[in-house]
Amino acid sequence: MEIATKGQLRWAFLRWAMVTAPLIVLLGFGSSQFAPSGDRSAWYRALAKPALNPPGWVFPIAWTALYIMMGLALAMIINARGSRYRGLAIALFAAQMLLNLVWAPVFFGAHLVFAAFLIIVAMFIVALVATVVFGRIRKAAAWLMTPYLAWLCFAGALNFGIMQLNPDAEALVPSSSDAQMTI
Repeated sequence: MEIATKGQLRWAFLRWAMVTAPLIVLLGFGSSQFAPSGDRSAWYRALAKPALNPPGWVFPIAWTALYIMMGLALAMIINARGSRYRGLAIALFAAQMLLNLVWAPVFFGAHLVFAAFLIIVAMFIVALVATVVFGRIRKAAAWLMTPYLAWLCFAGALNFGIMQLNPDAEALVPSSSDAQMTI
């Protein structure tokens, strides 16, 4: 049995990171494309938003950084061969990522604000458990997931605020002037 050198382990991690980080970014931004942008924009603009709603440019910057950190965390876990929790950690990460990918089509595409809120709650719970398991394997991987957990709390609060301010969000139809602005 041969033991890998630190250099070999570093290269193995880097190979995984070059796959996982871009893959997570592409999957994340790909999920937002399931809802037509014109419909999404007009409907979203017509919603009343809570005071904590940031400007639109914040979201792509935040999500890009979060997806990169999540991809790096996943690469650390995949590279942790021999860990008895590795399979569980990867499965939990995949489950929370699936919930993450479903949220945008549910919220922006189907306009199901309450269902989207439930998805964020489930996403947070699964991501929290994944982070705890990541920490048992690689503490750095858990720390890379921590900003994502914080963002999910913020996104959940934002989703909840929109739900409270727009009890009829599912039936909300933007005015024709809003729809024309998106063309």
